[in-house]
Amino acid sequence: MIKILITDKLAQEGIDLLNSIDGVEAVVKTGISEEELAGIIGEYDGLIIRSGTRVTAKVLENPGKLKGVARAGVGVDNIDVPEATRKGVIVMNTPGGNTLSAAEHTMALMLSMSRNVVPACNSLKAGAWDRKKYMGNQLNSKVLGVIGLGRIGLATASMARGFNMKILGYDPIAAPADADKLGIEVTDDLERIFKEADYISVHVPKNEQTLNMIGAEQIEMMKPTVRLVNCARGGIINEDALYDALAAGRIAGAALDVYPKEPPENKRFTESENCVVTPHLGASTEEAQIEVAVEAAQILVDAIKGGPIRNALNAPSSSGAVPPLVNRYGELSRRIGIVLSTIAPGHVKEVQVQYRGGIAEMDVESVTLNFAIGLLQKHFELPLNIVNVSVLAKERGISIDQTMNAEAKDVASSFSAKVVTDKVTRTVTGSVFGGTLLRIIELDGFSTEMTPQNTVLVIFNDDKPGVIGSVGTVCGKHGINICTMGVGQKPDEEKAALVVSLNKEPDEKAVEELGSLDFVNEIYVCKLD
Repeated sequence: MIKILITDKLAQEGIDLLNSIDGVEAVVKTGISEEELAGIIGEYDGLIIRSGTRVTAKVLENPGKLKGVARAGVGVDNIDVPEATRKGVIVMNTPGGNTLSAAEHTMALMLSMSRNVVPACNSLKAGAWDRKKYMGNQLNSKVLGVIGLGRIGLATASMARGFNMKILGYDPIAAPADADKLGIEVTDDLERIFKEADYISVHVPKNEQTLNMIGAEQIEMMKPTVRLVNCARGGIINEDALYDALAAGRIAGAALDVYPKEPPENKRFTESENCVVTPHLGASTEEAQIEVAVEAAQILVDAIKGGPIRNALNAPSSSGAVPPLVNRYGELSRRIGIVLSTIAPGHVKEVQVQYRGGIAEMDVESVTLNFAIGLLQKHFELPLNIVNVSVLAKERGISIDQTMNAEAKDVASSFSAKVVTDKVTRTVTGSVFGGTLLRIIELDGFSTEMTPQNTVLVIFNDDKPGVIGSVGTVCGKHGINICTMGVGQKPDEEKAALVVSLNKEPDEKAVEELGSLDFVNEIYVCKLD
């Protein structure tokens, strides 16, 4: 039974979806403390949260069964993603589910500021009728500076174009290719936005680069008529600088939906006449909450069950349409990694992989990661997976050089790996025959063919008569059945390699007896399953 823990309020549709899936149970425990969550998290396969729960290093200290965390929303600043990565826990979000809601709320705040909706409403309810006092401004023909051209930034720009606004866009990473089709003038000069915009809306994640992105220095560049909107994350606009500018009348207004700490301890913005504040409502529409809840539930279960990984912050994402051939090469590469980890003793100095033929024209990132898992797992107590293997390998100073060659050699497609240690250099090449059958076709320059399954026995030996019979005799004596066998020879060197898959792992006595055969130079037992 897959158990999914939900610790924040989630739309019932998401919970119902989980409970409708065979073998899945949803458990709702809202309002629990960090200590309580840390104490029970290892009992669950997955965790779904919103912004209220903090998944800290303490929570992840003993992850137990935990395989994935899904954030029903966009921001994951309440999750220790690096620690989750180290522990092999996939972190996913639902960036598309609340895109329209967040963009619409941005527009609502812009309109509210421009037309003095909140103070005018309060005034009328108090019995006044003061039309002149609440004279507003049009959005038409004004310049909107959009900082961050991701999904929400682009959606906001598209909506603003409907008001005939001029859009000046900036993104700290790269400009989307179709920005010009949306009528966005993209600039790589952020100061242009500060100097030219009538409205500025931020749509970037909160990180070291964006924290306090807009402070006193940036506000000083702005028009006195500018209005700022933050529906992204608290702290992107420095609150002290913003408050001082509002209090001094340096800027016309601001609208905040997010705060560095929520709920905010400092109430000063609630008392500012030229600031509109809302309690993090950007994604708070019924439609968005249902969509992100259902999406978070589905992507988490899919990932836990070994299906497609979507919207992962710390793992390669895949659609459900990964070619079967890529999946089979992923399994082949993992097994080749295990073989190399066994026959290449010593400290790893260099690792190379090469793809040839048809497989070289596909997306093979997952194949390389699976190879790394097979190669390195025995060096770690922590289970390796596609989430943490790259990080942990890098910490050990291990990198994998990858080359692609679409020109086939010997077979239609192949995967080859070379490992250099301080003691030996080994290479193994494999292929997938007929789209399904895994085969090792070359080992250390010896051409061979065998199935990498169960337990594989690798023997480097002198090339002489009687080798196969003697090995078979010893295996039979110990009740071991040989499933497949491959023999490779180097006649000029009078050397050979015997690679066999066995139905069970040979015990210490059997290995000792095999190793004592006079033609054996090296013997290795590789446990593949």
